[in-house]
Amino acid sequence: MTHNNHGKPSNTGLIRIIKAIGYSIQGLKAAFKHEAAIRQEIALLVIAIVLVTFLDVSMIERVALLGTVVLVLIVELINSAIEAVVDRIGIELHELSGRAKDIGSAAVMVALMFAIFTWCYILFF
Repeated sequence: MTHNNHGKPSNTGLIRIIKAIGYSIQGLKAAFKHEAAIRQEIALLVIAIVLVTFLDVSMIERVALLGTVVLVLIVELINSAIEAVVDRIGIELHELSGRAKDIGSAAVMVALMFAIFTWCYILFF
C-alpha cells in the first residue's frame, strides 16, 4: 500500500469507494452501539417513515418530512464524532472542550427545531 506525504493510504477509484463505504458502515455500527441519541433518532426515523406512508401529503412534502428527520440524524452523528474526539483528547474540564460539545449539542437542537417546525407547518397549516 502506498502512502502520500500526509500519512493516509492513497487508494483511488473503486478501491477507495469500497473502503469508504466500509468505514461508513463501521461508523454507523459504532454510533448505534455507543450513542443512545442515535438509537432514539433511528427509532424516530422509522416512526416517521411509517407515518408519512399514511399521510395525505404530496411527494415533495413526504421528502421534506423525512428529510428533516434524516437531517437530525446526520447532525447527531457529527455531534457524536465531535464528542468522541474531545473525550479522546482528555476528560479534564476545559473551556474549549465544553464549548465544542455545547455547540455540537446546539446544532442538534436547531435541527430538531427545524424538523418540528417542518412537520407542524406541513401537517397543520
